[in-house]
Amino acid sequence: MLKKVSAAARKLKNRTQKSREGKAQRIVALDIGTEFVKVLIATVHGDQLNIIGSARVRQNLADMQAGAIADIAAVVANCDAALNQAEQSSGATSRTCVIGIAGELVQGNTTTIKISRKDPNRALDITELDRMIQLIQERAAERAKAKISEETGGKTPEVKLVNSALVSMEIDGYKVTNPIGFQGKDITIQLYTAYAPQIHIGALEKCANELDMDLLAVAAEPFGVARSVIGNDANSTMSAILIDVGGGTTDIAVVNEGGVEGTKMFSIGGRIFTKAIERDLNVDFVTAEALKVGLSTNRTPQVQRTPVEAALNKTLDVWLNGVELALSEFSSLDHLPHQILLCGGGASLDLLVEALKERDWYKNLPFTRRPTVQYIMPDQVVGIVDTTDREPDHTFITAMGLLRVAADTLGVFDNPGVSVRDRLNRMLKI
Repeated sequence: MLKKVSAAARKLKNRTQKSREGKAQRIVALDIGTEFVKVLIATVHGDQLNIIGSARVRQNLADMQAGAIADIAAVVANCDAALNQAEQSSGATSRTCVIGIAGELVQGNTTTIKISRKDPNRALDITELDRMIQLIQERAAERAKAKISEETGGKTPEVKLVNSALVSMEIDGYKVTNPIGFQGKDITIQLYTAYAPQIHIGALEKCANELDMDLLAVAAEPFGVARSVIGNDANSTMSAILIDVGGGTTDIAVVNEGGVEGTKMFSIGGRIFTKAIERDLNVDFVTAEALKVGLSTNRTPQVQRTPVEAALNKTLDVWLNGVELALSEFSSLDHLPHQILLCGGGASLDLLVEALKERDWYKNLPFTRRPTVQYIMPDQVVGIVDTTDREPDHTFITAMGLLRVAADTLGVFDNPGVSVRDRLNRMLKI
């Protein structure tokens, strides 16, 4: 069945409705990354979220591995410190949070299923659509289990649905945005689903519990980024490749004509670039990180720039191969969007951006022309406004995407004419 709205979510939605009449509801986005914990506190004002507080706290090297929590107690301490800083900067607190999940074991794909109805003359209702979606989710779960088992070489893991959203629906070849009430024989549904190992989700739930936070949702981070730029337009034709370069992973989402086609992740992020400098120049990790960051801020001494760039270029080749391999798995698309949008701290590396723009890594992929590359900036995120005095950049976009998932879950952007597709999506995501 469609995932039902939990009692907690109903309470939160009621509180959100009350906030529209009085005191604003507050939501926390908790982006637990390999290098940093990032926190945003936002208030709900009508159909808009206003960011009123932000913070980031650096993680220790052993706290995270490949985007997944390795030391729960240490991560909880870092999250607590970041929450305290954000609360101090905003003068406000909130216990309602959304936490992001990343890592190469998070499986996000679009599944297409075609069903022939026994009675084509009977009007389609929500119960029948519910059964169809359940079938798709079951198939997607089995595929996710098999993929994770293959990649780990272990037993079939327990997985849990993280996010799900309708991509498209057709009845007898006719595309519809609201299938309810239509007659027809052949129903084709495309559904995006993201599954993650239960052990990773359990660690995030443990963190929320230790922090005394009311966990509204766990969201696949590339899905959140995608939602942040798609916005509220049910007829959106936006197509883009979204690349979030974190400390331990690179997360990719492909948006095709306003729908999330799929998400892919691989375990190469900013930290591996730092380690390349550490190894080749024989310096400690902190020094290597400063040299890496200094390339883009002109703080790296000129005499060291050439060896630092040489170390980075070796890793860039590996990273570009990872991007190419991830995008090659989107075999259902005739061609890939030519617009690439970047976010995440790892994307601050100028050499990485230049490599995407200038190298020929894309030529074996179904692009119609060389892709364009630019950052996602906060003012491009639909329905969310940053009211803090923090310098706007691309490094907090993932956290803003988590806020977007929270808003979707609570129905912040609903309006009286909200479509069946939107209502289903909200139920699917909770």
